[in-house]
Amino acid sequence: MSLDPTRLAPMANAIRALSMDAVQAANSGHPGMPMGMADVATVLFANHLKFDPAAPDWADRDRFVLSAGHGSMLIYSLLHLSGYAHPTMEEIANFRQLGSPCAGHPENFLLDGVECTTGPLGQGLAMAVGMAIAERHLNAEFGDNLVDHRTWVVAGDGCLMEGINHEAIGIAGHLKLGRMIVLWDDNTITIDGSTDLSTSEDIRARYEATGWHVVSCDGHDGADIERAIEEAIADERPSLVACRTVIGKGAPNKQGTSATHGAALGADEVAAAREELGWSAAAFEIPDDILADWRALGQHGADMHGEWRERLGASEHKAEFERRMAGELPQGDKAAQAFADWLGKDQKVATRKASEMALDVLTPLLPEMIGGSADLTGSNNTKAKGMEPLTADNYGGRYLYYGIREFGMAAAMNGMALHGGVIPYGGTFLIFSDYCRNAVRLSALQQTRAIYVFTHDSIGLGEDGPTHQPVEQLMSLRLIPNLYVFRPADVIETAECWNLALQAKGTPSVLALSRQNLPQLRHADDPEGEMLSGKGAYRLRAATGTRKVVLIATGSEVELACAAADALEADGIGVDVVSMPCMELFAEQDEAYLTDLLPADALKVSIEAGATLGWERYTGTDGLQIGLDRFGASAPAGDLFEKFGFTAEAIVPKIKAKLGI
Repeated sequence: MSLDPTRLAPMANAIRALSMDAVQAANSGHPGMPMGMADVATVLFANHLKFDPAAPDWADRDRFVLSAGHGSMLIYSLLHLSGYAHPTMEEIANFRQLGSPCAGHPENFLLDGVECTTGPLGQGLAMAVGMAIAERHLNAEFGDNLVDHRTWVVAGDGCLMEGINHEAIGIAGHLKLGRMIVLWDDNTITIDGSTDLSTSEDIRARYEATGWHVVSCDGHDGADIERAIEEAIADERPSLVACRTVIGKGAPNKQGTSATHGAALGADEVAAAREELGWSAAAFEIPDDILADWRALGQHGADMHGEWRERLGASEHKAEFERRMAGELPQGDKAAQAFADWLGKDQKVATRKASEMALDVLTPLLPEMIGGSADLTGSNNTKAKGMEPLTADNYGGRYLYYGIREFGMAAAMNGMALHGGVIPYGGTFLIFSDYCRNAVRLSALQQTRAIYVFTHDSIGLGEDGPTHQPVEQLMSLRLIPNLYVFRPADVIETAECWNLALQAKGTPSVLALSRQNLPQLRHADDPEGEMLSGKGAYRLRAATGTRKVVLIATGSEVELACAAADALEADGIGVDVVSMPCMELFAEQDEAYLTDLLPADALKVSIEAGATLGWERYTGTDGLQIGLDRFGASAPAGDLFEKFGFTAEAIVPKIKAKLGI
């Protein structure tokens, strides 16, 4: 569909009017960006974007990402005008108010048509890289008839300044993601004022150096915008379209200044803008002829969707494609049988190795799994047997070499998960989870099934020393809502934790895994068919006599808890050993289970080679917390565990003293 040039101005002005009116009503928000990018967005939606407002989950729709999420009224206006069921005009009028889906920044779980939650600058663009990867991968598997769409991004100066931008565009350029196009709102303004205050870099040259195509246009000239977009579409590289715009376009006294960035224009300036734009309609009213032009765009998309549905119906891949896009796991018990066989063995391996063994079982059965690592493949053990690299020459591969780009990797994983059809997992050291923490937080906020494989999870990594030894990271990650943090104790728990992570469709997961070998603690005599890790914590060993102590441990310290229990039991002190691979799942259990596992009449002792803050929740203030509340040191792992008191010989006297023995 091609936009009548005479209709561009009134259609774009509808965006400007809704944006300034909503921000004015809320007395809060960012009118400048949507007013400045209104012309570009109108050309995009009218001439290029493939979408169907009646079917916002259409698998082959174009993905539109508003990376500059502070300008949220741009996407709210576009969704309403083009015919999505929400936001309604009433919801727009209640912009930024409690109960309105028109939040200050776009949230993917509040509105259809919002592909991802944006606001933390740079991450929208970085997630779009993941969406573009998923599109090319699924295209390689299912062909043009089912998967053939583009990923569009509106980004501002802030998105391009953030460090993650360097990581994201490096990945996109290297993979030659030519169906990704970034529309840069090149308005030379940030909150503080002109961009000259803070930067003098040549952004175009930086993008070109990473393998991108770059083109510029006048962001207020419809024909020039169209020319630049057509050039971008024609190039096989990912494209940056530098759209020179005026922030707050249409506000005669404030446009082009930072005054329009993050505050309401004020009643007088809104009135002046109406006069400047020739917009006579009242606030939150769109003239019928302009609304009709916008709604016609949605009908065009519905026609394309109908044609695609016919192709899907005739495809031999229909069932598998729909299963993948729905995020449903395949039927079958082959994985369960394989893992059940492990119970009869005695495998002493690091849990990072156990994870690799689990992946060797899972990845052939789940073709939607796409793995990767931030340049630590051999250490994270994330590449399963038979996995080919996903490259510019082989989009059908299932393993990504992200390079040293932890933040970019995590954001790309979010984008892949949000796109649908794939389940991404990626690895780095647990200490470097801090590099990608904000993307992990967005995984949780957006309810994505992204799986983080964080290895080298304690001082047990040894000689690399305190710069690489996590102390506070485990408990810090547990603070993030809607995130499962798994720390398995052996090969069996590792398999169970992978199973649980894959089943958690709306919750991301962290697998914190050891570098050092750990003994297998569970064997064939466990309750048949019961996935004990599914409750977050369980009684691994029961006291042989009257229970006086409950030892609660995670990961590599469960072995230590068992050794301490042996010593205490030998002295006639009854001890339960509780393995707690996932605090979050344990917190979801009913009160009866919680009190049975952690009874009030026993001394409760936590053992974890990390920060102790937070363990009081389970030990009580009268319990003991054995942990590490300082940085580590450089030495072999065994020496470090002895130095910092992680031995039965060091722990048992503390427990006896607490018992008054």
